[in-house]
Amino acid sequence: MKNKKTRNLICSLLLAAVLVGVLLYIDNSPLKSSMLSTVLQKGAIYALLVVSMNLLNGFTGLFSLGQAGFMLLGAYTYAILTIPVDQRINVYQYFDGGIVQFQMPQIPALILAGVVAALFAAPVLRLKSDYLAIATLGFAEILRAVIQWEKLGPLTNASNILRKFTGYDSILFPFIVSGVCIAIIVLLINSTYGRAFKAIREDEIAAEAMGINLMKHKMLSFCTSSFFAGIGGALLAMFQFNAHAKNFTTAMTYEILLIVVIGGIGSITGS
Repeated sequence: MKNKKTRNLICSLLLAAVLVGVLLYIDNSPLKSSMLSTVLQKGAIYALLVVSMNLLNGFTGLFSLGQAGFMLLGAYTYAILTIPVDQRINVYQYFDGGIVQFQMPQIPALILAGVVAALFAAPVLRLKSDYLAIATLGFAEILRAVIQWEKLGPLTNASNILRKFTGYDSILFPFIVSGVCIAIIVLLINSTYGRAFKAIREDEIAAEAMGINLMKHKMLSFCTSSFFAGIGGALLAMFQFNAHAKNFTTAMTYEILLIVVIGGIGSITGS
């Protein structure tokens, strides 16, 4: 067993080294602006989004369809916080420069994007089974409409596009962020909390009889999944160079769910 784990670790490190080498070559060549670079970057971002959804749907057995809504929250939070102060008058041209008049560094803004998504996830978990799926689906659609509400324009720019916020220069950035986030999710799944998630997925009554606090672990899984969905949404906004509510539709959630199913429900490598 130890030899197998060592072999798998060595193979993983070799594959990671090859991937980094390929990305560095692309990053410093004309291929940086090619379709190959575009597909690789979007693939890295979607890998994170799919793993975060798999944590909830595959490992905990909670069926949620609100991924696009949490991505939307992450994208807007990051965009609002990283627009340079001198550019806000141009971005919020219909709202006198908006109400946020400061700029945050990139990494703290990314983390805060995840935190905001996680905070909005907490109240939705009161429902179970199909009701949770319907509630999260409705939540994402309502959120998309609310963000475009004219009254919130000084904060969200209403139905106008948010742009000119801090992006990334190297295609390694989404891979590094996604890699770190996925590694954290894997560590969580392999911990005692992860075993509790799987027990809840298999049989809630038996899990509760063994002393597992259902609400606590469901909340942890849901908020963690939403946290990383928020970071994924921020990365997608950086990739697209803009944040706009119309981009985060229900169809995006279905795309992510489709990848979960094709890769295998409860499979990190498949995702």
